[in-house]
Amino acid sequence: MGKTRQVGKYQLGRTVGEGTFAKVKFARNSENGESAAIKILAKSTILRHKMVDQIKREISIMKIVRHPNIVALHEVLASKTKIYIVLEFVAGGALFDKIVHQGRLSEEECRTFFQQLIDAIAHCHSKGVYHRDLKPENLLLDSHERLKVSDFGLSALHQQSDGLLHTTCGTPNYIAPEVLAKQGYIGAAADVWSCGIILFVLMSGYLPFDETDLPTLYKKINDAEFSCPFWFSPGATSLIQKILDPNPKTRIRIDEIRRHPWFQNNYVPVQQLHEIEEVNLDDVQAVFDDIEEEYVAERSESREGGPLLMNAFEMITLSQGLNLSPLFDRQQDYVKRQTRFVSRKPARTIISSIEAIAESMGLKVNTCNFKTRIEGLSLNKASKFAVVLEVYEVAPSLFMIDVRKAVGETLEYHKFYKNLCSKLESIIWKPVEGVNPGFMRTMSC
Repeated sequence: MGKTRQVGKYQLGRTVGEGTFAKVKFARNSENGESAAIKILAKSTILRHKMVDQIKREISIMKIVRHPNIVALHEVLASKTKIYIVLEFVAGGALFDKIVHQGRLSEEECRTFFQQLIDAIAHCHSKGVYHRDLKPENLLLDSHERLKVSDFGLSALHQQSDGLLHTTCGTPNYIAPEVLAKQGYIGAAADVWSCGIILFVLMSGYLPFDETDLPTLYKKINDAEFSCPFWFSPGATSLIQKILDPNPKTRIRIDEIRRHPWFQNNYVPVQQLHEIEEVNLDDVQAVFDDIEEEYVAERSESREGGPLLMNAFEMITLSQGLNLSPLFDRQQDYVKRQTRFVSRKPARTIISSIEAIAESMGLKVNTCNFKTRIEGLSLNKASKFAVVLEVYEVAPSLFMIDVRKAVGETLEYHKFYKNLCSKLESIIWKPVEGVNPGFMRTMSC
């Protein structure tokens, strides 16, 4: 029997994301059948790592910044041991994955995504919220390719008494020079800089500042040492140069970006949903308090002696709709922070092969119940890197190995995944071409 779990009115499916402090699972609202994503945090972990204020801030911010281009927070539930943040399920994957798949995007497509991004960030700033970790990995796409800003874990809700923010956070390649200087910075200007880096990456397919050692990277950022490729239109180049101004006082502001001729081209301001004037945050504290056990009913039925069975609901959510081809066709899979392959080898053989290859790569390996976590250092040795591989039985003698990033940068994850697959060719199933072409087309690595 497969593994089932219920949290309130939500039926939980498979894990779709896993970090140091939280897991994210697909879920289905049993009352209306709608999909959701539930971020699960253990209270003990939050308390042990003194993250209570950060989690409260993230929940509060997501309640405040409701907008069509921001991932919506539906509700927050709690048991005696866990907190469940119920979020809008965004089916199209991360914008970063689209760039990895396609390379640079057309200028018109870039402009549309950028317009949506600026609309979302302008709304955040109007609420006194500064994201501080804007990058393509935190920009999701729904089934209609509409951009959704996510991950407010590093956001600031308000500024210090001196009007400046003082915490250095974010991803180095996207951080504004004044943030790196550690002398206090204006949150709005720092977010604008990150938006400019994102626009450059969308249009070029690569980062404007990208060095293997951090001191060199920081110097280039501080000096704004970059150049726009020849295929950028004059209007795009003009706007990017105004955004990537190392001086935050003269850097273009969001209202000026919106008036820029390049931005104005085919710009349709987002139709904001009816906005609640006052947002009640009293329940944010409540999720950390002990509540009746029956408020969140949890049950878990585990299958012993083998990997988990993947039920129909989990397969549908995995394939982002009723079209199952993305399960086995890598060419259609944009959700590349989660990658997967299929094998007909016994489950234990799959796990032992993965363990042996990871250890031969000098990585730390930990396996429990057909789930393996692999850890090591990033290529520049500056940060930790971890992936999780889990074996699912999708049919008799047919197993799907789901691989997902746990810690580290997505670009490094893609490089690791490609390297891993090249070493696992002996266990990856590649059916004879022409056999059941409309159903089980295995993923090529």
